[in-house]
Amino acid sequence: MYKLLLVDDEASFLKGLTLSLEHEGYEVHAAYDGNEALAAFSRLAPDLVILDVMLPGLDGFAVCEAIRRKATVPILMLTARSEDVDKILGLEKGADDYLTKPFNTRELVARVRALLRRKDWSRSSGEETRLSVGDLVIDTGKRKVSVTGRPVDLTNKEYDILLTLATNRGKTFSRENLLQLVWGYSHLGDLRNVDVHIGRLRAKIEEDPACPKYVLTRWGAGYYLRENDHAT
Repeated sequence: MYKLLLVDDEASFLKGLTLSLEHEGYEVHAAYDGNEALAAFSRLAPDLVILDVMLPGLDGFAVCEAIRRKATVPILMLTARSEDVDKILGLEKGADDYLTKPFNTRELVARVRALLRRKDWSRSSGEETRLSVGDLVIDTGKRKVSVTGRPVDLTNKEYDILLTLATNRGKTFSRENLLQLVWGYSHLGDLRNVDVHIGRLRAKIEEDPACPKYVLTRWGAGYYLRENDHAT
């Protein structure tokens, strides 16, 4: 049984969503504010966190950032506001996905299933292999990445994007392709999610993210990993 941590300060919303998720077979633990959420996370080690942005005390962005500093657990953020800046900020803090309130519970359950499915796939996929492009090295057995020998700390989604590109070097993936392959759905997601994660990935592995030499853009088509040891 997967263990979920649900963080929201609206008691009625929290109760209803908890019942819906428990009906789907999940073990759900609730927290009502940011500090309680961090304490519960340390105590429970959940498989996934559903985190509202607007919380008393520490807001959801601060909680997300604190969790991401110590774990790669999937984080699904909830926001009552539709402004792009809130969504992008959540992704930049390390969230894997987000939903805007109000939402259909079936949509949330679909997102949860997709995030957990990708988490399990990441744990069990493939033999131990080292993939390299120039000074970029991916150890797929240990899910470790380094550049010029320097370890790079990637989130689950950043790693999965990089691995998808690395195992298909030179092949261009549209944002729709990556959304389906990495997040596990196509019709429910926001394509900007992909762009933000690509930006975060480049910031971590590229010497100059504005002029990348590993994760490249084929304008009008999508993203790809260079095929050889020379920037293209």
